[in-house]
Amino acid sequence: MGIQILPLEAVDEVHTASQVLADVWGGDRGGMPPNLLRALAHSGNYAVGLYDEGRMIGASVAFFAAPGERSMHSHITGVLPGQQGHGLGRALKQHQREWALARQVGHITWTFDPLVARNAHFNLRTLGARVTEYLVDHYGPMDDGVNRGDETDRIMVSWALASPPVPTPSDDRVVTTIPIPHDIEELRRVDPGAAADWRFRVREEFVGLLQDGLVIGGFDDQHGYLVVAR
Repeated sequence: MGIQILPLEAVDEVHTASQVLADVWGGDRGGMPPNLLRALAHSGNYAVGLYDEGRMIGASVAFFAAPGERSMHSHITGVLPGQQGHGLGRALKQHQREWALARQVGHITWTFDPLVARNAHFNLRTLGARVTEYLVDHYGPMDDGVNRGDETDRIMVSWALASPPVPTPSDDRVVTTIPIPHDIEELRRVDPGAAADWRFRVREEFVGLLQDGLVIGGFDDQHGYLVVAR
């Protein structure tokens, strides 16, 4: 059977997907409760499970934006610990892209934690999505194992599905950079105070530079976010 990505159609599939996503986010099932997931799937939104030899190991959920925008918002995508780092997240994103294009959707938006370097690399370098907003404490307090005790700042990105990926800017275009930790999850475990300092430092830099009319042009693994003029 191998790897399969299939729509969540039966009630038991919905409950399994809700539990898989809870396991990804440290045991909190409130992030995507089964009843909400069932409603989103049944009303025609994007709701799929990622299977390996018939066992669900990941899931992804997105919902449509306002009709005139021809856009949808990818709310949550996760792959179980131990299954990550094998290209499965990219497979889910490409499946989501094909599903959206078949329904005349031109853009997919989503948010991610600006301190998580691997997500910044994937979203900005691998997919070539465009940063549109910096959202301060966007969700408020969250009680899952990943976000508990931290403020939920997020970067909003937009992925133009029929356009070439946004290229990483050349060195001569970069005005300044915003560094972030190499592994914020490990830092949160060993030194929560230092992790909190990073949150506020990065927030201050982002907000200040965007207010000055600059934009985030890309991401570099060594230097962090690449800030460019409009």
